[in-house]
Amino acid sequence: MRRTRHALTATLAASALVLAACGGGSDDSADGVTTLTINVFGDSFSLPENRSIYDEYERLNPDIEIVENRGEFGTHHQNLQARLTAGSGTADLELIEVGQIAGFIGQQDKFVDFLDKGVDPAQWTDAVIQRASTPDGNALIGLPTDVGGLAMCYRTDLFAEAGLPTDRDEVSKLWPTWQDYVEAGDEFLASSGGDVKWFDAGGHVLTGVLGNEERTFYNEAGDLIVESNPAVRAAWDLSVRAIQAGQSAALPEFSPEWNTGFQQGQFATVTCPAWMMGYIQANAGGTSGKWDIATIPGGSGNWGGSYVTVPAQGEHTEAATELAKWLTAPEQSITIFQEIGNFPSQRSTWDDPAVAEYSSPFFNDAPAGEIFPESLAEAPVQVVGPQSGVIGNTFSDALNSVEQGTDPKEAWQQAMSDIRSAAGTG
Repeated sequence: MRRTRHALTATLAASALVLAACGGGSDDSADGVTTLTINVFGDSFSLPENRSIYDEYERLNPDIEIVENRGEFGTHHQNLQARLTAGSGTADLELIEVGQIAGFIGQQDKFVDFLDKGVDPAQWTDAVIQRASTPDGNALIGLPTDVGGLAMCYRTDLFAEAGLPTDRDEVSKLWPTWQDYVEAGDEFLASSGGDVKWFDAGGHVLTGVLGNEERTFYNEAGDLIVESNPAVRAAWDLSVRAIQAGQSAALPEFSPEWNTGFQQGQFATVTCPAWMMGYIQANAGGTSGKWDIATIPGGSGNWGGSYVTVPAQGEHTEAATELAKWLTAPEQSITIFQEIGNFPSQRSTWDDPAVAEYSSPFFNDAPAGEIFPESLAEAPVQVVGPQSGVIGNTFSDALNSVEQGTDPKEAWQQAMSDIRSAAGTG
């Protein structure tokens, strides 16, 4: 799962002001029930009105009560770092997004090592495990929850009104490449009159383009390569081209305005990792049946994924570890996919009929169980670095500033300055 805006750029001093908010600490009630807290961002294991996955664990373990705290993406990770530094205040379990996990690897002594807790890392791919492991492979600080994959969600009613095909196979043929996707956006705007935009935000176009690149912000040696990487510049230029053509609704992700955009049909397409299905269903329930899912331009890619960790400072690390292992087991991963849309990270689950044959009524019975594994089959193993998450958010903010009228050259230069500062190279 992924995220909301503004990642780890605020100071730890500012973080300290909110150490007490949504913090950790388990409480043992007089009746012998242990309360485990879990800090998440977004719909990681539950929906606001559906915590059935936690209810099931409590049913199986009557001596455990689970309390979930939800935070905004950037604040969540910022608070976690501050609480780790302070030595107190974390939840019993803390979720860390894939783009952020590298920034915590150097603090492995502050987390439970799952390799010491009977976890078999072979159930996940080497690349997925490597991201949450120390360089020598001797410690594993997080268990993978989900992977994003990539597809394109689109509004069939808006396509029909613009005279575009609505069948998902025909729609997929509109955009074999991202350049074709932008050109299809030109056609859509010419037919729709521009009242409805082609996509929600330019940052999501850039994220989608880079989702099929092996090297984006860092190379294998850990060097920052953003400014010199032609793939990053090409993704930026294409996103700017689409924005300047009037294709963007200019809606910052996870904002109230973004939610309204989904609800009111203000844009026709959205770059769509598997977890986006749950987000749309939770925030735009009245649009059920109006959506479908097509292949992502380029045919493959990934966006998102998370790891559940157990901070070593917790009072009930053993109980928290057992909950983390249970939440990330294949059986629960399949249930979460069916109920929320977060795609399982274990490859063994992809051939399970409960996943492979799954279709979503909300999305016009799109075969989600086929679409997302296909997008992952040829997706490269992406190189990530300590500030990958921050850099991605910086680009989204920069493109949003372009949407608000900033000159693209100035926005690029400011983004480069901000990225160098965040990475400690400028």
